[in-house]
Amino acid sequence: MNLVLFYLLGGVMVVASLLVVGQRNPMYSVMLLIASFMALAALYVQLDAPFLAVTQIIIYAGAIMVLFLFVVMLLNVPREDPAQLFATPGARRLGVLLGMTFVIELVWALSRLATTPFGAAPSGLSSVRAIGQTLFTEYAFAFEVTSILILVAMVGAVVLARKEA
Repeated sequence: MNLVLFYLLGGVMVVASLLVVGQRNPMYSVMLLIASFMALAALYVQLDAPFLAVTQIIIYAGAIMVLFLFVVMLLNVPREDPAQLFATPGARRLGVLLGMTFVIELVWALSRLATTPFGAAPSGLSSVRAIGQTLFTEYAFAFEVTSILILVAMVGAVVLARKEA
């Protein structure tokens, strides 16, 4: 039963992720990305990692996706024009080249995967409290820089979307 649920959630995640890229309406893409994040959180729960699941929902499906929705609605992005999507043959060639590179890297990474890819848990990070203390002591600067970067991105979106008076 667990394996069936794992494959079902994995399938939902893959299909939703593929549909994100294939949508012409950006609002549908954002909503499908949320569905993909929820399926990933459910996979974390099944893998007995509830902290990662809650973090996935709060940070990605919550905060980041609200930011994406805010920017999409603020910019009032229309539907994508399929005629201009791949206007040049060079863009198509680049896309094929990047896709083939991704497949080659994926095959290489899977071929180097050991039979037991997960080792023992690192010492000192076995509880949520230890993770929080490490995040806000050793990595406090990176945490604050990330929040400033997100703030600058929001201000930039507002400036770009502003109508000239």
